[in-house]
Amino acid sequence: MKATKHHISDEMLIAYSAGTLPEAFALVVAAHVSMCDGCRTTLSAFDAVGGAVLERCSAVKVSDGCLAATLARIARGDAPRRPECCKDAVLPKPVVDYVGGGLDAVRWRPISGGARQAVLCADKAATARLVYLPAGSAVPDHSHRGIELTLVLKGAFRDETGHFAPGDVETSAEELTHRPVAEPGAPCICLTATEAPLRYRSLLVRILQPFLHI
Repeated sequence: MKATKHHISDEMLIAYSAGTLPEAFALVVAAHVSMCDGCRTTLSAFDAVGGAVLERCSAVKVSDGCLAATLARIARGDAPRRPECCKDAVLPKPVVDYVGGGLDAVRWRPISGGARQAVLCADKAATARLVYLPAGSAVPDHSHRGIELTLVLKGAFRDETGHFAPGDVETSAEELTHRPVAEPGAPCICLTATEAPLRYRSLLVRILQPFLHI
């Protein structure tokens, strides 16, 4: 894999380290960090700072039976366990854990023009999904109702802000209007997280949007 050119911001890494990100955004950050040595090193530094801060915090009293109850749960095996998952050439480990397998286990749903998506997690705060774009195809012009993170897993795309290859992350804010186009030669597979549905320019796409869940 070529060196990553577009990274997660320090602010986003700090929020991930502190555990304050919505699940969808945390998944994208975890996937990117697993692919990017530089951001993984930066995240380790933020974790260390957070640990030092915690060591200086005042102790908080817990119930008398808290330790015993925790040890009992561990002994019973109550802690949640991820299913055993295979290694995959395209999906990073955090995504494999959500899918429950490799790329061939993804439950794609068609959108249009050969494009597909698979929602991995969604709540009131944000939605994470895998997106498959055929080579040379484009996402309709759109802006955003919040932050959107797009991590390239396979192939590449280009838009008004630059070129994005595997490991790269595009951070799109509300003021950005763009039209991502998959590079020719190979399909582009991305992991995205959005705070809200996209704002498409096309009236037809806006009409279909609730039915396509995009």
